[in-house]
Amino acid sequence: MRNVLDLLSVFVIPAIIIGFPLYGLARRVPVYEEFIAGAREGFQVAVNIIPYLVAILFAVAMFRASGAMEFLVEGLRPLLAPLGVPPEVLPMVITRPLTGSGSAGIMLDLINTYGPDSLIVKIAATMFGSTETTFYVVAVYFGAINVRRTRHAVAAGLIADISAMILAVIVVKWMFA
Repeated sequence: MRNVLDLLSVFVIPAIIIGFPLYGLARRVPVYEEFIAGAREGFQVAVNIIPYLVAILFAVAMFRASGAMEFLVEGLRPLLAPLGVPPEVLPMVITRPLTGSGSAGIMLDLINTYGPDSLIVKIAATMFGSTETTFYVVAVYFGAINVRRTRHAVAAGLIADISAMILAVIVVKWMFA
């Protein structure tokens, strides 16, 4: 069974790359023209999100460079320790909802500091993989399509992020501690 799955996994991506255009051709869709139109639209979206992207990356970089991140971590250390949350993962908790690249940088810092097999890195990696860049998505993608009222998107995203971060601590400690 394992060999069959391995063989199938090799052909999935090529099948998709070949299959969708063939399906479009069979349905008499002008595949190339639609591809070019989609690429043009994607490029325009990329141009539209640049100001939002620069703003959020600048804000995160200023927060870290100012020393505010370390100040916050040290200030919350007495509160987090009794709860079993390693204070070292707090930068991930703060940065992940804001930016993927910033949180990837924090992940790299944690790996370099504590080693790839440490409990802190496993918790942070689980947080990284199970949460979303909520504010980034709202700022960039909602901004790109001119959505001004996000309604419940931010609250729902943050509730999901907080839940995932709490569960990351619980599950990783249960599995590896």
